Amino acid sequence: MSKVTAILDCVAETNDVQIAGLSLLDRLIVTVHRAGCAPICLITETGPATPRARALGINITLASAIPELDEPALTLASAIPELDEPALLINGGVLVETADLQQVIKSGGQLFSTDYVRLPVAMTAGGAGPVSAGKVATPVTDSTSVREAERRLWASLGSSADGIVDRFLNRPLGRYLSKILIRAPFSPNQVSIVSTLVGILSGWSFASGYFISGALLLQLSAIIDCVDGDLARVLYKESRLGKWLDLVGDQLVHVAVFAGIGFGLARSDPASPALALGISAVLGTIASFAVIVRVMQRKSRGKASSLEKLIDATTNRDFSLLVLLFAIAGQLDLFLWMAGIGVHLFWIIALCSQWQDAGRAPSILEKSA
Repeated sequence: MSKVTAILDCVAETNDVQIAGLSLLDRLIVTVHRAGCAPICLITETGPATPRARALGINITLASAIPELDEPALTLASAIPELDEPALLINGGVLVETADLQQVIKSGGQLFSTDYVRLPVAMTAGGAGPVSAGKVATPVTDSTSVREAERRLWASLGSSADGIVDRFLNRPLGRYLSKILIRAPFSPNQVSIVSTLVGILSGWSFASGYFISGALLLQLSAIIDCVDGDLARVLYKESRLGKWLDLVGDQLVHVAVFAGIGFGLARSDPASPALALGISAVLGTIASFAVIVRVMQRKSRGKASSLEKLIDATTNRDFSLLVLLFAIAGQLDLFLWMAGIGVHLFWIIALCSQWQDAGRAPSILEKSA
């Protein structure tokens, strides 16, 4: 796929504006790059500070001036010799998403916000009509619009694996911490490790018989677990290592919690089947992890299927609130029965679904050929 030149004639308006820890210009450069644009040309006399773009290795070209755009394609080509085709032009302060820019490039049109405000984003060829932006896109011109842009940006952050508890409890509570940590020297991966350690500590508390304390620590771990994703997305620090740290950390927490509850309940009542149920839940977690890893490998080869939705729906931290409620009610043995049986149902269903997808794969390939 051929690259489209991007021209940012908005350095003065965006360089000093901070949106969630990064300058608006830095955000625009990274977003333009992710939309598939190259080269990226800034209309400025001196190179502005764009630490995140440079950390990602994004090449930036500087141009001292740009003529009046009476005939955009012609005048831009004369100002920038490399430009002989329509380019993406951003000539004002604006917060946009990658998908917005991709739509503008694809249609060759002018971007408008959801409330029908004309945004300073368009292809230089023009004439293709308006393009509707997503919910995040908004002009940034003053302190009020900066606050609105930050509000929209934070509201857009989330994960496909978020369950009901994540959306309405864990992520809103974790967001207060996220807004503090964006200006602190902590990486998303370090936050993931802290979340895992807190979760493992909750397992130790369960094993020691401190069931409510263990449940509260597990809930805290779930809240912190939402912060690493927030930081990674808002600061453009997503990585393959971070994804695996998060996934492996979740499984370690599950193992620690299931084993801890089983051991703790068995200590308080040796006649109960709690230890066997805890071991069953741990073994089911390991089997489930093996299935998840296989699905992720298929996804990396472009073979992901609807099975991902099942995994997202069943591997979130929503159960942390359930554990807390059962602990308060003194009924953790009921949760252990659910976990000891449920995890096995999950990996069996997921494995069967994977086999069915593999059986349908040839017909899908033939259909796309």
